[in-house]
Amino acid sequence: MTRAALAAAALLVAGCATTPPPAVPPGESLSGRLAMRVDASPGQDARSMSAAFELQGLPERGRFSLSSPLGTMLAQARWQPGSVTLVTSQGETPYPDLDALTREVLGESVPVAALFDWLQGRPWPGAASTVAPPGFRQLGWVVDLSRFDDASIAAVREQPPAVTVRVKMDRP
Repeated sequence: MTRAALAAAALLVAGCATTPPPAVPPGESLSGRLAMRVDASPGQDARSMSAAFELQGLPERGRFSLSSPLGTMLAQARWQPGSVTLVTSQGETPYPDLDALTREVLGESVPVAALFDWLQGRPWPGAASTVAPPGFRQLGWVVDLSRFDDASIAAVREQPPAVTVRVKMDRP
């Protein structure tokens, strides 16, 4: 079975999760739709996924939930200092950090801590950035803000395999 098929199967199985969500940490709460595409690389086909998401809390302590278009919970990541956990119908799985967790669930590492700021149209203060109109470069990603007024952003990691993440934010 390919890595993409395994990831898809894990997300489908996670759709039956019955673990109650933890209390919402203070801080940001952002939601919308997320689409991710990983280009083909030697020995791997291109893969893509889309889901509704909710990002809550802070980069230091928070929760990132992925749901199917019908609202079924696919997976939930929870983190706090010293602890990163993936919650699925299989139970809770610890990870050393958010990068390892996103690599396992999404197939590639996505800088979750930076998403809090990127989704608000600004570079994350935790790493250097450079201006790259109509957005910026940070952590090896180019964040395109050309459609930010429409509550949409795109982030592209150009190093192989190229990864594109497109987000359409819910408006309050």
